[in-house]
Amino acid sequence: MKLVAVLALWVTLFQQGYGDSCVGRCGYGTDSGFSCQCNPSCERYNDCCSDYNAMCKEGALSCQGRCGEQYNSQNECHCNTKCSQYSNCCSDYAALCDGDSGGGSVITDAEIKALSETLYVLDSNKALSSQLIIDPQALVSDSQTGSKTDLSSRRLFKFLDESSLFSKPTYAAFLALLDNYNRMTGQTENFTHQQLAEQDTFLTETMSNTELGRELFAFLYTKGVYASEQAFLQDLKSMWFGLYSRYNKKMDSSGFEHIFAGEIKGGKVSGFHNWIQFYLLERSGQLNYYSHSFNGPWTSYPDVLGMQFMWEGYYKQVGSAIIGCSPEFDFAMYTLCYITRPGKRCYLSLGGKELSIQTYTWENSFYGAGKKYIASAFPASP
Repeated sequence: MKLVAVLALWVTLFQQGYGDSCVGRCGYGTDSGFSCQCNPSCERYNDCCSDYNAMCKEGALSCQGRCGEQYNSQNECHCNTKCSQYSNCCSDYAALCDGDSGGGSVITDAEIKALSETLYVLDSNKALSSQLIIDPQALVSDSQTGSKTDLSSRRLFKFLDESSLFSKPTYAAFLALLDNYNRMTGQTENFTHQQLAEQDTFLTETMSNTELGRELFAFLYTKGVYASEQAFLQDLKSMWFGLYSRYNKKMDSSGFEHIFAGEIKGGKVSGFHNWIQFYLLERSGQLNYYSHSFNGPWTSYPDVLGMQFMWEGYYKQVGSAIIGCSPEFDFAMYTLCYITRPGKRCYLSLGGKELSIQTYTWENSFYGAGKKYIASAFPASP
């Protein structure tokens, strides 16, 4: 009887002119009879009804995970620094948002450093010195990075024990993602069902099935950023894998593609801050290592390197990356910094030594209730 009543209400509302609204339609499959949609896929295809966020998104009336978001007139309440001025804050704004950090409740630099030290210790899947050997060779000054001169005759990666590392579940899940992208901006990315499933597998393996990932979630949960693990994983999927346009209005990019796989834009390499992708391309002869402009102080992995290289005719002036870490560590560090210090320098501590991560927010399109996609994140030079 309850289902019949809901359907009857839906029909009535449609007859009263609600065909372009999500009233009574949240979660329904795609229906060509409507001019807009109210299912999770509508965000990907940009055909959501105007009230989708307000009517259908979990937590639409809460600031949970929304602190510092850009103003969106479709939201029933807001979670930015100006909402108090206009008296339109969500009821939990004061409890969850400090109006400055962009995260949930106040997260201090000291807490971020303490957590990063914990995650550093928990990176049980990192490469050991017996599994990975690099040969950095030429060190250049910042003024020399634009010279496009190959100063290193040998490959950067001298040895990698692929069989022991790449067979680990998190590495396997990461490797499955790398061939899902067209590196040229301006060309629409289209994912198959299998490729979308690979995104879910990666998030599950790295964030749910490792102690490191669970520790990151536990911290963000206690700080009020996420109310559940499901909300955490869903937000990461949108934040990292949600598509947006870097060129010619094509849905051609995402945070994950830009940072981990690398892109080509304007005749040069854009993004590309992952050591595993670097290794694979160098091994196949598609990438030529030239030099490095900075090297981290670590004597074991993870380490940090700022690299100059040529990728099939396209140059990268400084492609910094955390070297030898597990995929989950890389992903967790960038995620932590983006959530807690979006668009700012984020200061970590790894083995007692400081590392700063620079993050950038994507300002031209949004997901969920006005939330910002990740545009870039990378280790900053000292």
